[in-house]
Amino acid sequence: MTSVELAVAGNEASDLLPVHSKALLAAHGARHGFWTVLDEGPVEECLALLLEKDDHPGHWFAHHLSVLPGREAGRTEDGEALAYKDGWVYAIGSHFGSKAGPLRPRRAFFSRFREADAARGPVPIQIVRNQFRLHRAFNDALRAHGIDTLPPGERSQARFIVETTQRGTARGKRWTRRLAPGDHPVNVEAAAFTPAGTLLLGLRFPVTTAGEPILLEIDGVEAMFDDDARTWPEVAGVHVLTGVTPPGTLTGFRAITARPDGSFDAVIGSIDALNKGSILIDDHPHGGGVECRHVRFSLPHCHGEVVAELAPFRNVEGLAEIDGHPYYVTDEDHRIALWFA
Repeated sequence: MTSVELAVAGNEASDLLPVHSKALLAAHGARHGFWTVLDEGPVEECLALLLEKDDHPGHWFAHHLSVLPGREAGRTEDGEALAYKDGWVYAIGSHFGSKAGPLRPRRAFFSRFREADAARGPVPIQIVRNQFRLHRAFNDALRAHGIDTLPPGERSQARFIVETTQRGTARGKRWTRRLAPGDHPVNVEAAAFTPAGTLLLGLRFPVTTAGEPILLEIDGVEAMFDDDARTWPEVAGVHVLTGVTPPGTLTGFRAITARPDGSFDAVIGSIDALNKGSILIDDHPHGGGVECRHVRFSLPHCHGEVVAELAPFRNVEGLAEIDGHPYYVTDEDHRIALWFA
């Protein structure tokens, strides 16, 4: 594959999402483009376009989006996933914490903006923080659907669940009631809307006891942004992606993209990075060092097939397709690497 090195605010990229607005591409003199979200800092500072010049095919450049965040300015971090529906671009937080814990409520957020607005100037963005409501819904759904999840390790429980609860209690936070002993720390890494309008969230963790990645399907995302009658999404389904995890390993989602025929492409890989102080890897060493795979699946059966082995990459963070050609973005320190055939 060929790579293009880009830079946006000295930060690395998470996820890729094709630009749908022709007006936005025209405003930048671009023939193709992707959205990406940078994973360090508040979401309003971490949205960017990766664009291929219309008059210079093969020449890519980056554009850092100017955003108007309103009252939630500076109150989010760790955007990980992007999705598109009905003219809106959604940017979603990891709902996780640092690699050594605890969980961070700033990472439990959904946001969205109208893509066409990005062609005209600073973009108003809607941001909703859910204060672990989805953590509770996700964990309850895993139990209710009988998913045989890998038991949480002792260190993971202590650092992600117990310590988070203790910190919240000391600060008088009401969200502590949404955490419970035995909960899994949930790490959202990927997202895509289904043809039915529900949203698939690909989890990097937890995984099943067989090491296979888990998808949570949620309904009612749009109503979360209604300030006058806010309701929270409900879990509409839980799916396990079978047939693509190498034997003896643990794999989680790294990226998901919707295909025109209603199926999905995804990247799967390790549950966390090696040699970066990850509590998850301390508890589950066979979940690290897994090379990424590009896979394809459909609902409701969710049995995958391998499209491409992405070895030696272990750090693919985004996947998208333009004119039948796959593009990938990798997690690199202080820069963005866009890869394509």
